[in-house]
Amino acid sequence: MDTLYLEEVQLTHLVTHRVGNKGREEGLGLSQSGSRIKEDALSHLMTYFLSPFKAEEFFRFAHPVDQEMNEVFGIIQELFDRKVEFLEGSQSLAKLLYEVSRHPNIPQGQFHVAKMDGAILNGEELDMIGIFKSEQTAPFIKAEPGEEQYDILADEGYEIKGLDKGVLIFDVDREEGYKVLVHNAQRGVEARFWNDEFLQIIECNDAYHRTKEFMQITKEYVTEKLDEEFEVERTEQIDLLNRSVNFFKENEAFDKKEFTQQIFQDQAVIESFDRFEDQYRQSYSLEPVDSFEISDKAVKKQSRVFKSVLKLDKNFHVYIHGDKSLIERGHEPDGRKFYKIFYEKEH
Repeated sequence: MDTLYLEEVQLTHLVTHRVGNKGREEGLGLSQSGSRIKEDALSHLMTYFLSPFKAEEFFRFAHPVDQEMNEVFGIIQELFDRKVEFLEGSQSLAKLLYEVSRHPNIPQGQFHVAKMDGAILNGEELDMIGIFKSEQTAPFIKAEPGEEQYDILADEGYEIKGLDKGVLIFDVDREEGYKVLVHNAQRGVEARFWNDEFLQIIECNDAYHRTKEFMQITKEYVTEKLDEEFEVERTEQIDLLNRSVNFFKENEAFDKKEFTQQIFQDQAVIESFDRFEDQYRQSYSLEPVDSFEISDKAVKKQSRVFKSVLKLDKNFHVYIHGDKSLIERGHEPDGRKFYKIFYEKEH
């Protein structure tokens, strides 16, 4: 399990540029010197930059041909090695972002490049580079005292807990593309352009991603493929989902053979799942894996999408968390369907 401590991080360099949408020809405003930070704003600025990040899902720089061809990765290496002035490196990053900011949904904003030290990742003190983009402003009211009264003023700024996009790059595992944390308040096109077109990052092949990946494969098989090949009731699907989640919660290490035998049991279903997994991995260019350390953080996050709900018309939602033998399905002579539920105590 990764641990991250950012409380003692110190900001050593910061440059802010304006990056518009190239598709709308909004232009690029490059600063010619570092940003000036008032003393009373520094702690708020660090909260703004760092509060969205947690040591959960790590990424790394990549490229379809060769990692060294990733331009952001190359600039980051030069900044860590001080082979380029920080201002010049930040300008190069701003230019790269402007070139990919073409989709109409991408807003202009302030683009911040920061160098920091004092981050502690897995017990090791590391330098890091932060890249942030501020897009959505919010109005606020200020009350300024005068000689005999207060002056009430309006202004606009960024909410301290409202960073739009950000990435922290830790100076470790350089050969593998560094360890990278990403924050994106948006989804869809805006998320893809930031991760895929600008940064060109992919998930690290670690315990978190392996756990997340296998749980996602299992969920899709049970909910989308299983009933195409076998006659299963919704209660049986829910039972499989519940037992799958419990397997990940109750074990520290994953073994595929043990998992499939314990959860699916029937050899025909196991073989069907294996075929589905192979096709899934080929479709998403994922490496096969039969064993790995289970990430508790990934299990907790993925468990939220394992829906154990039996929906009956628009009248009832039945949440099933345990023994499926305590619920029976039946039909009335007039064609209406029913479920019979057995229980000992009513709460």
